[in-house]
Amino acid sequence: MRQILSIVIALLAITAPALAECKGQNLIADLSPQAQTALRAEAAKQPFAVGNLWLATKGAEKITLVGTYHFDDPRHATTLAALAPVLAKAKVLLVEAGPKEQESLKARMADDPSLIVNTDGPTLAEVLAPEDWQHLRAAASARGVPSFMVAKFRPWYVSVLLAMPPCSMDLAAMPEGLDSQLIKAASARDLPVEALEPYDTLFSIFGGMSQPEQIDMITSALALEDKSADMAVTLADAYFAEEGRLIWEFSKLQSLQLPGFTPERVEREFAVMEKLMMNDRNQSWIPVITAAAAKGPVLVAFGALHLSGDQGVLKLLQDDGYTITRLSLTP
Repeated sequence: MRQILSIVIALLAITAPALAECKGQNLIADLSPQAQTALRAEAAKQPFAVGNLWLATKGAEKITLVGTYHFDDPRHATTLAALAPVLAKAKVLLVEAGPKEQESLKARMADDPSLIVNTDGPTLAEVLAPEDWQHLRAAASARGVPSFMVAKFRPWYVSVLLAMPPCSMDLAAMPEGLDSQLIKAASARDLPVEALEPYDTLFSIFGGMSQPEQIDMITSALALEDKSADMAVTLADAYFAEEGRLIWEFSKLQSLQLPGFTPERVEREFAVMEKLMMNDRNQSWIPVITAAAAKGPVLVAFGALHLSGDQGVLKLLQDDGYTITRLSLTP
């Protein structure tokens, strides 16, 4: 599931340091023209597969929705400029986790380290095969994490760590993804910022996975370790080309190259993660969004992968009677 985790981190809901220093190749651009066409055709089978900025209207209700990318990038400036008039008229900014939720999460982690640290079970050095443990030690060291520490992390948290390439691990860099920048812009206008879900949602999702499932996530991550910088560049380019669904389909293609990953296994694992990380959350967000829209114009910002699909936020709003219109991000 490592390929899925890399998308989840950048396009769904986990904030991380800047990717500006990552140097890699766009792996989609390296495909043959025929393969790129086939990949885009597969992505296009899903509703609202292309586009980062949308308007949903029903009667007097007006909802502006922007799919976000949680890493820093200078290209966010164009999006912020396009959203400035929306922020000026909005009654509230809805995000996955606002300042209050972020503070609650920090406090919870300080009070309960067992959320990400295994305090009573065997360490990863004892659970992983010797060759996988040595590989993990080297990968963690490249990210500035000593082996004694990574050995005690929860397996799912290690997978999150490995999904960020070493070039993104400048701990001095402040996380300034689009979500964070929008929250700052809203705060400067005294615009209320509210959350779409409880602060511990993702911990509950990952914590509900079995130990074998989480170990599989680590071994999958290690198998693609040498492509981490390339995947970071590929993902960012796809996002800023407004082709969020394309990276999801490309990740399936990449997963098929892993040992033991049959087409059936890839479809099964991606379906499970799509349900847990996207569809279930999308459905829970709709009442929050529509309740806010009933009080005036609202801007909603969340990971770009939540936009598309039969159970994506846009399709769910459309099914609820909203008219969906794509907006331009350029003046």
